[in-house]
Amino acid sequence: MPARMRHVRAIAVVTGCASLALAVGVPAQASSHGKGIERAVLPTGDGWASADGSTTGGASAAPEHVYTVSNRAELIAAFQEAGDAPKIVRIDGTVHGNSDAEGTPIGCEAYQQDGYTLEKYLAAYDPAVWGSDAVPSGPLEDARAASAKLQAAAVNVNVPSNTTLVGVGKDATIIGASLQVKNVSNVIIRNISFEDTYDCFPQWDPTDGAQGAWNSEYDNLVVYGSSHVWVDHNTFSDGDRPDAGQPHYFGQIYQQHDGLFDIVRGADLVTVSWNVLKDHDKTMLIGNSDGAGASDRGKLRVTLHHNLFKDVKERAPRVRFGQVDSYNNHFVVTAGSAYGYTYGIGAESKLVAEHNAFTVPKGFDKATILKKWSESSLTAENNYVNGRTTDLVAVHNAGVPTEQLTEGAGWTPTLRTKVSHPLLVPVLVGLKAGAGKVSGR
Repeated sequence: MPARMRHVRAIAVVTGCASLALAVGVPAQASSHGKGIERAVLPTGDGWASADGSTTGGASAAPEHVYTVSNRAELIAAFQEAGDAPKIVRIDGTVHGNSDAEGTPIGCEAYQQDGYTLEKYLAAYDPAVWGSDAVPSGPLEDARAASAKLQAAAVNVNVPSNTTLVGVGKDATIIGASLQVKNVSNVIIRNISFEDTYDCFPQWDPTDGAQGAWNSEYDNLVVYGSSHVWVDHNTFSDGDRPDAGQPHYFGQIYQQHDGLFDIVRGADLVTVSWNVLKDHDKTMLIGNSDGAGASDRGKLRVTLHHNLFKDVKERAPRVRFGQVDSYNNHFVVTAGSAYGYTYGIGAESKLVAEHNAFTVPKGFDKATILKKWSESSLTAENNYVNGRTTDLVAVHNAGVPTEQLTEGAGWTPTLRTKVSHPLLVPVLVGLKAGAGKVSGR
């Protein structure tokens, strides 16, 4: 039954010396189309998010807490009005994180403060001028930081507890926004394309590595300190701004993207299913620091299944501390794409990687699928590379003798849906993964 129309109050966001008046009217007319998707809950036994009470999101939302939004202001207003009450927020069309009050996209210059321009920044901190022994400081670095703070107020969007955020139809898209599922619980995110969450103001750090590096903020989606989160049938990418197309300054790529989707800081009980993550460098962290054991030990329990990771350079995922179950995923590397590794084995990680499929080009070094960062063990069984069963640990240890991995994660996953043979995984994932392909369950 259609929900009644809601009109959400106007909000004003003021940051620094700039203000954005976000006058919005959010219609909550929920059609019967896709009702099964909007009210769906995580199936019993579907990964870690089904443990200890399962994940229902906004399935029990009252009619007055069903919203349809088409821009950032409406999205924020819907979250603020409903608060932690069960809610369904439907993304209709394209929402731009970097936008004015009417939802029209804006450029980086709209955030520039205190005389900042990239040209001035490059001139001030050129290693030939600034040197390579200290991170930038002074008026232009302060101006960059102030500009970045203003952009962050627009880009970061906080998702409350008891929320279902779902795309309408096949083309719901969020561009340039970073969804923050931070210190909340019971959240479902489905059927949305997340694209190009870019940092207008990366910081140059000449001390980062041997040659220095540009460091950026913002992931398309962050699950931070939250529990019972289901992320299903979404597509994550850099959109029209791939890292490979960015210029080089000071000899390093001008990196405007951080991760695609990170799960960090004591987050727990997360299921990531039937998503596409593609064309990106630093893809997914599960646990963001070796020093975060106090908050992360016993948590970061994450299931990844039936996802497509295509042409991602690294971190698919990189794991610290967590009990991570990765099964029936398809990892694709095409000839000529940048590649570092797939699974990163980090501090006290307990990764189980089973029944996955890898499609890689001729001459690909299978020893690089695993990357040892810390002394941890893993279980990696029944994985197929180009249609042939491959012992990933044995191949890694033979190919990288200085970084020996040990087998045995010390636990056995039980929260799984049907496990398919790895030879079927490329077809299944190709047909069903990603935004626009969600069923009505």
